[in-house]
Amino acid sequence: MEINRFEDVAGAVAQADIVEGRFVILTANTVSENFGSKEDLPGVKIPSTAEEATRAKYVATFAVDNRPTPIYQPAPSMDFALRGGFDQAANLPFATTVYLTHPGNQEGMTIPSGASCLGFTNGTFTLPSGAYIYSANVIVPGAALVVEYSGADAGKPKQTTTNAVGVIGETDRYDATTGKLTVRVF
Repeated sequence: MEINRFEDVAGAVAQADIVEGRFVILTANTVSENFGSKEDLPGVKIPSTAEEATRAKYVATFAVDNRPTPIYQPAPSMDFALRGGFDQAANLPFATTVYLTHPGNQEGMTIPSGASCLGFTNGTFTLPSGAYIYSANVIVPGAALVVEYSGADAGKPKQTTTNAVGVIGETDRYDATTGKLTVRVF
């Protein structure tokens, strides 16, 4: 996902696994880490009802992270690092994902549950192919967009032909070569 322009951003904690670029709502945070360091942040989740979809005006993305690569997600515990000599059991299998490139610099990556993330709103965002529900009308500039709330497409914007409550924005432009859709959220 590409952030072209934004007016507001909220730091949050993902309450479930969320694919970057999905539209989310703010909710209560149930994640606590390092003696409460995330308790003051709101949570975000994919909408699961029609009412929640009308409020899904935040686009989820990875939090800015200056850690050097490789990045281990989740970070291994200290027990993993302390083998205790050759008479101890081996440390494998290695049950964590290793990123050699920050996942925020890649398209379509999943923000893991409990991870810090950002919710951008009131701006212009370019979504990669597959991050929106394609139709012949969604690619027309000015097409009204709402957020899907059911099934595997939950959190993806789609085109609506009615003046439905819950319009979150409109199509700005479509790149036929890459399949990227630029949307304006208001």
